[in-house]
Formats: sequence, structure tokens, C-alpha cells
Amino acid sequence: SGHVRAASAVAMGLLWLCLGLSAAGAAAFGGGRLHLERHATRSHHRRSGHVRAAAPAGRSQLRSRLVGVGSCAPSLVVSNADLEAIVDTSDEWISKRTGIRRRHLLGPGESLTGLAVTSVRNALENAGIGAEEVELVIMATSSPDDLFGDAACIAREVGAVNAVAFDLTAACSGFLFGVNTASQFLHNGAYKTAVVIGADALSRWVDWGDRNTCVLFGDGAGAVVMRAAESDAECGVLGFEMHSNGAGRCDLNLEYSGTEKDLASIAQVTTGAYSPIAMNGKEVYKFATSMVPQVLTEAMESAEVTADQIDWLLLHQANIRIMETVAKKLGIPMEKVISNLDEYGNTSAGSIPLALDAAVREGKVKPGDLIAVAGFGAGLSWGSAVIRWG
Repeated sequence: SGHVRAASAVAMGLLWLCLGLSAAGAAAFGGGRLHLERHATRSHHRRSGHVRAAAPAGRSQLRSRLVGVGSCAPSLVVSNADLEAIVDTSDEWISKRTGIRRRHLLGPGESLTGLAVTSVRNALENAGIGAEEVELVIMATSSPDDLFGDAACIAREVGAVNAVAFDLTAACSGFLFGVNTASQFLHNGAYKTAVVIGADALSRWVDWGDRNTCVLFGDGAGAVVMRAAESDAECGVLGFEMHSNGAGRCDLNLEYSGTEKDLASIAQVTTGAYSPIAMNGKEVYKFATSMVPQVLTEAMESAEVTADQIDWLLLHQANIRIMETVAKKLGIPMEKVISNLDEYGNTSAGSIPLALDAAVREGKVKPGDLIAVAGFGAGLSWGSAVIRWG
């Protein structure tokens, strides 16, 4: 009877796999091990130079297109020289180590939601699409005005009355994760039009007495409009990959630090508060310069393109040294690297769409261009996508 039960289990496992059910279902019959073996095989092919393995199902040739972009940043600008009055630093010290010269900061009475709303309106205008056509709104942020979420409010403000809206938190990877998430909904036919926003106001959460972190961050927002590709149109997301590793949380975080409060003699709770951003710069740099080239290579493999076919490299705007190192490892010249880091600093989830908007409006990025995009940051999290613009 033991042999019969074993044979039945094997047969049932094969049935699950043949029916194409989820990895979670197949894992009960060894599917998890098969997934690891497939991943190991892909890694071996990359190292050995063998024929490229087929991309995992659902991670390539997604029928979604990015058709419009917009952005917005606060009018208050603080230069490196201005920061000399706050901490022991200098323009030369900051710009040499980071590539940052200025950052835009939200002032009293201003909101992240306001930046996001303007970004969406600009993106819809750029795409020539009415707000009533939008069916999905994703707000990628780690610093919302409302901890319950800003997306629904933004959708209402822009007139996207037919859209479902929700927030997504993945720090500096958030916008890229949001694009990949929206692409799934568009690819499978659930929605036809989506808006993805990346926005953060990390100036609210820095220690302005810590020169190692306060010089890095700025506030800003950007958004893209995405459409489901028609049956006779080219796919817009050619390939993507995403990863995370919670073991790196200690290297970059913004942790809860509530104060104790007694509820009479009934119980003890905490009153909400968060500590300033804490970052181990050396470890984050090592993480970014090792994992970002790898994840971009994975996305390009899924897209079945090579680095020399990429028109533009668009990275999260964290540090110019990271950009230079990643580009060098991929063999992509710096002339193809999109950057506005010097003007805005690190705007977390806002950085990629802010830089993309400037590149499109300046005429650098044109319809049909292939853009290799990568986000990376707290979590730790990192991901990439190869996108055909327009």
C-alpha cells in the first residue's frame, strides 16, 4: 500500500504540473525543488556561456506599453552649499562622492499627494488619454501622507473615477515593481489602462544632523500611463526580474520607534513614531554594484536582447558611482545612462519616473527606444525591466 500511495502522489504531482497550476500548488509535489533546479540551470547557462534558457513564463513579452510620462518636484531647492550651514560638509565633498548638487524639498503646507496629482495630470496629457479611461492606479511610496494609502485620493483628484487604486511599498524599487505589477493586469486583460506613480518625501524622515544621510535625499514624484498592447502591436515590457532579501534590512531602514503608553492598569501599548533613516553606506554600495548588474542581465535574458541593443540605461538615482560601476559591468557607455541625480538627489520611488520624464521631454528617449530599467534599495529589494518606450 505504501508503493501505491507513493505512485498516486507522483501521478497527482504530474497532473498539477500538466494543468499548469500555480507554483504554490505544484510545490506540494516537488514543484518547489523543480523551480530551484530551473533557476540553477539558468544561472549555469549564464556562467558557462551556453545557449540561453527560455525565460520563465510570465516574465517576458508582456502586452503592456508605457505611453505617457509626467513628473513634479517642489519649488524649494537646497544646494550643497546651503547644507554647509547645517552640517560639516561641502559642495565638493558631496558632489565628488555622490554626484548630487541640489535637491528639492517639500515645505510646510505642501503634500506628497499634491506632487503625485500633478505628475499624473502631466502624464495623462503627455499620453493624450482622459482620466476617465484609467482603470488601475498604483502609488509606489514609502512616505505617504496617509498611512492608510494615498492612491485612492490621487485617483479621485485627477478624475480617475473608474479606477481601483492602491499603494505599493518597496522603497527605491517601488516604481519598477509597480510597473511590473501593472503589466500583469494589462497583459492578462483585466484592465486596459493603468497609471503607475513613484513618489516619496524622505526629507521628512532624515536626521538633518547626520551628514552621511541628509545630503542624499530629496522629494519628488513621477508617473507613467500604461496601456494594454493591441494584438497587432509590439509588446512594451520585453522582460523583467525582481528579488528581495530581508537579511539586508539592517543596512537600510526607517524603523518604527513608538513610545510606551499605559492604558490605565489594563495594558501597555505604544504611540506611533518612526526613527530617522538609517543606512550603512558601504554595504548598500556593495549590494547595489553586485546585484543590479546581475538583475539587469536576467531581465535582458528574459527579453532576449543584449546590452549593445539597449538604447538607454535608467537606474534608480542613488549615487553616480553606482551608475558608473553598473554601466561599466554591463559594457554600456555613460552616454547612454539617463541621469538627473545632480538636480534632485535620491527621491526614492520618484527617481526613475522623474529622470524618464526629463529624458522624454528633452527628446533623448524616442518612441521605440529600448530602455533597461533597474530599481534597488531598502528591503533589501532590487528589480529590473527591459521596456520599449511608446
